[in-house]
Amino acid sequence: MITLTIDKLREQVRGDVITADDERYDEARKVRNGMIDKRPQVIVRPANAGDVMSAVNFAREGGLDLAIRGGAHSVPGFGTVDKGVVIDLSGMRGVRVNPQRRTARAEGGATWGDFNAATNAFGLASTGGIISTTGVGGLTLGGGIGYLARGYGLSCDNLVSADVVTADGKFVVASERENEDLFWAIRGGGGNFGVVTSFEFKLHPVKDIYGGPMFYELKYARDVLSFFREYIAGAPREMGAFPAFQIAPPLPFIPEKRHGDTFVLVVACWSGPVADGERALKPFHDVAPVFAEHVGAMPYPALNAAFDGLYPTGLQHYWKANFVKELSDQAIAAHVEHGTKVPAMTSTMHIYPINGACHDVASDQTAFAYRDANFATVIAGMWPDPAQNSANTRWVRDYYDATAPLSEAGGYINFMAEDDQSRIKANYKGNYQRLVDVKKKYDAGNLFHVNQNIKP
Repeated sequence: MITLTIDKLREQVRGDVITADDERYDEARKVRNGMIDKRPQVIVRPANAGDVMSAVNFAREGGLDLAIRGGAHSVPGFGTVDKGVVIDLSGMRGVRVNPQRRTARAEGGATWGDFNAATNAFGLASTGGIISTTGVGGLTLGGGIGYLARGYGLSCDNLVSADVVTADGKFVVASERENEDLFWAIRGGGGNFGVVTSFEFKLHPVKDIYGGPMFYELKYARDVLSFFREYIAGAPREMGAFPAFQIAPPLPFIPEKRHGDTFVLVVACWSGPVADGERALKPFHDVAPVFAEHVGAMPYPALNAAFDGLYPTGLQHYWKANFVKELSDQAIAAHVEHGTKVPAMTSTMHIYPINGACHDVASDQTAFAYRDANFATVIAGMWPDPAQNSANTRWVRDYYDATAPLSEAGGYINFMAEDDQSRIKANYKGNYQRLVDVKKKYDAGNLFHVNQNIKP
């Protein structure tokens, strides 16, 4: 019976329908996190929104778990599921730019690399992530923190409209004029409300930026973090920058004898006039001696893709996160203690500033509630060897346990682990009940539950 049903699905779908007897199955079921190894009953790679509608109907009518995959970056592996249905949007990656209106429409499987390549040709950009292989959809639905957020707001703040396939298999448009409650909810509420098959964004005049990473010796870690706290509070909005801890990769601008050593660093992105870039970054050179750097003028997409090579598919992932209003001296001490023990070249900790334009939006204007937070921290445990899972997961948890009491109760859902489901209410603060109401309206049966789930 199931085979016949899948055969019927194949008749309805123009894209690919992949099952375990297909030679492409093992490759098709992979997600970014190497810890995740699940075996879906069927993987649908839609060619269009109609295919998505068919796949949603198939999952709902069959009572099957349904996972939605965009860029496949979900740390908890929400882009796949055992014995259920995966809608893999990677075949829908088109981006169309309207330079007159300064908007761009991206299909649901587009990455920020796809988006930036299309928009940069017109000297335009919108807030994307830190890694260009990240999916536009997942990042935006969770809020969307990135280099341009202080100047232009979160990704979700730049969303103009979205095409959504809801749990009943219907296609709807969500915007300020249509299905306004759904539009409110998808701006930070994650994948709880439907499959977004395309996103329309506002664009801004950003073509080239001035920036890159600056490495400092660990003895300056406290100085760098203290300086960053004070500086970023009143920095020009054109400055997007974040501090991190990092084991030095084998990059040509870092002396070979220091490859593998741990440093504190700042990654800066000045999106104002490039001619002002050197002066804009001077405070970062004044706070402490810069040991090594790769800083200069470059197209915005070049910075957004600069770290892609560090994070290939298949690493083991375990992350923790919190929003922070005040980066206190006590918090800085905890970061210095634990961040300097970063266990692998691919593991890191970032403190993203979310002030500036992010604060121009009221906390109840979108589902993203923490508009009073100034930072979003992420402890991103990533490493290649599964034999180190226990030790490296312990590093993330110890680091989190030391910093969480000095942070807000909630964190950014795009940085959450699978064991963070108990924090859903805290992540949305006063917006939670309204999200539940929208969930009841659009997905009363909780078909879309393979996510940081808002239960109807």
